[in-house]
Amino acid sequence: MTPMLKNISVGKHSRRYALGLASLALLLTAACEKHQAPPPATPVVQVVQAAQRDVPIYMEWIGAMDGNVNAVIRPQVTGYLIKQNYREGDLVKKGQLLFEIDPRTFEAAFDEAKGVRAQKLARYETTTANLSRIKPLAAKNAVSQKDLDDATGANQSAKAELEAADANLKTAKLNLGFTKITSPVTGIAGIAKAQLGDLLSPSMPTELTTVSVVDPIKVYFNLSEREYLKIANAAIAAGSKPENVPLELILVDGSVYPHQGKVAVLNRQVDVTTGTFKVAALFPNPNNLLRPGQYGKVRATMSTIKGALLVPQRAITEMQGKYLVAVVGADNKVDIRPVRVGERIGTEWLVSEGLKPDEKVIAEGTQKVRSGMTVETKPFVPAAAPAAGGETKPAAKG
Repeated sequence: MTPMLKNISVGKHSRRYALGLASLALLLTAACEKHQAPPPATPVVQVVQAAQRDVPIYMEWIGAMDGNVNAVIRPQVTGYLIKQNYREGDLVKKGQLLFEIDPRTFEAAFDEAKGVRAQKLARYETTTANLSRIKPLAAKNAVSQKDLDDATGANQSAKAELEAADANLKTAKLNLGFTKITSPVTGIAGIAKAQLGDLLSPSMPTELTTVSVVDPIKVYFNLSEREYLKIANAAIAAGSKPENVPLELILVDGSVYPHQGKVAVLNRQVDVTTGTFKVAALFPNPNNLLRPGQYGKVRATMSTIKGALLVPQRAITEMQGKYLVAVVGADNKVDIRPVRVGERIGTEWLVSEGLKPDEKVIAEGTQKVRSGMTVETKPFVPAAAPAAGGETKPAAKG
């Protein structure tokens, strides 16, 4: 092969090789572009504005309700129960008839006591008349001293027997009255614990029923020494007494009872086994809504913080003893900053430093963001409130 032909052949092979390399490069580029991951999506977070309002700081305790007076109804005589005259659970008046015991034996005893008294009265009157006749005669020595002494003794004996008969008659009358069992107070009557036909007696182990005065109703709760000192010092600083601190009652359905109460009894000493004072508060109960045995939360407002900033507790992250919030600016960029927190108020947390009113903080999705990141925001939707009886206790404690 001549040199010229040889050069032409080499040139063709070189161009083919170059074209192959270029095609391979294009294919590789297209493949890389095809399999390249898309840019990450912008995180979606839920935000809430820091709310500014006046916040009451309070203390709470679990309280058990009881009657202001609980009158235990028991029989005072032995006999068979023949009648129940009230409806269980209803309001009964003082003096209202509740139960009746068979009165026949007591009526007979009363009649007998009346007859005996009549006999004793007749004898006393006879001896008195006889003594009146003998005394003038004895003064004239018309009768012996023995006759006077006998007449005097007989009269005194008759008088004592009459007094005994009077006492027996009163007892018989009382026992007859005890067959009608009445309420000593106005209040709510409980369920009867005896049935018609039961033999009742004063020594029976259970009461017939209980009548409770529920207006006002008494609420018992325990107060720690620390809580007592906090309340007492706050009251003294305000020129008042701990007993004058107004109290609220939160019922089991979460509603606030419309009537305020006050401390009625503060035990004289601390219970050494629990380290607490036993306290009894009284709350007006005009409609008898509250009943003994119910539970509620007793709340005392200690102070009010003006213009406090509040955010949901879930918006604050605790890390190595510091508290952080993720703030979303007007440009939708995240700024994670430290804050100083105060009291927990229900499901919210008071922020005393590090946050301004109306700033948007992330309440849901904080784990997905970091400082400087751009986010998409949506309004925060709180979780549904827990059912009645399952609510958590607010943390606004001393």
